[in-house]
Amino acid sequence: MQGKFLFLGTGGSSGVPMIGCQCEVCTSSSPYNKRMRSAGLIRIKDKSFLIDVGPDFRVQALNHNIKHLTGVLLTHAHADHIAGMDDLRSYYFMEKKKLPCVLSQETFDEVKVRYHYMLTPLSPGKSVSAQIDFQILPDDFGTYELGGVTFQYFSYYQTGMKVTGFRFGNIAYVSDIREFTDQVVDALQGVDILVLSALRHTPTKMHFSIDEAIAFSRRTFAKKTYLTHIAHDLEYATTNAILPPDVRMSYDGMEIPIEISDKDIQ
Repeated sequence: MQGKFLFLGTGGSSGVPMIGCQCEVCTSSSPYNKRMRSAGLIRIKDKSFLIDVGPDFRVQALNHNIKHLTGVLLTHAHADHIAGMDDLRSYYFMEKKKLPCVLSQETFDEVKVRYHYMLTPLSPGKSVSAQIDFQILPDDFGTYELGGVTFQYFSYYQTGMKVTGFRFGNIAYVSDIREFTDQVVDALQGVDILVLSALRHTPTKMHFSIDEAIAFSRRTFAKKTYLTHIAHDLEYATTNAILPPDVRMSYDGMEIPIEISDKDIQ
């Protein structure tokens, strides 16, 4: 069954343009160089799955008319990936039911401290800010069913913080990867489309460089790789021109077709 993946945001933790920066990319007029914090939306029939809910989510939801969410998947608890969680209250107000949110135990331990009020039972006659049905992934690797769709998940690390990657059918979303095992590579074998973070040309303690991302992609044998979580160091057209044909820069608002096996949909 065909679906779509929408790049809601493709920027690093500071977004692009960065506050106060006057570099060539931050002052560019090209829409391809305007990057909100990284997030994605998987659409399969009438189902919509949000991957990460950063500080730009409200604008992303308005820009793309996201009126319904089947569920949310969180990669990890850094602010650029969860700081928009309070904006999920709109979906509770509209649908009057808790919104499912899938995450690791480690991510939940962080979320429940910052968003403790989302775990408070509703009181009659009182307004609510947001109500979330947090669903903890049972292992580091496995499969999970959400909203009638089964997906794979796998775990890796970024400077000691556990991060979760997700694979729906022929697409995998792997953001903020730095430390990983061969089991992660094995979980990605045969994927057609790989969405992979690559911050800039040079490697950092927290993110792949472009060359490291390409090397990682080659190990998965992905047919097409789209780079995301991009800093202001990378100008869209200039960077695309030096990338291999099967590796492309993504941009905010980019939408690509994906394929989900019928057996994974209930």
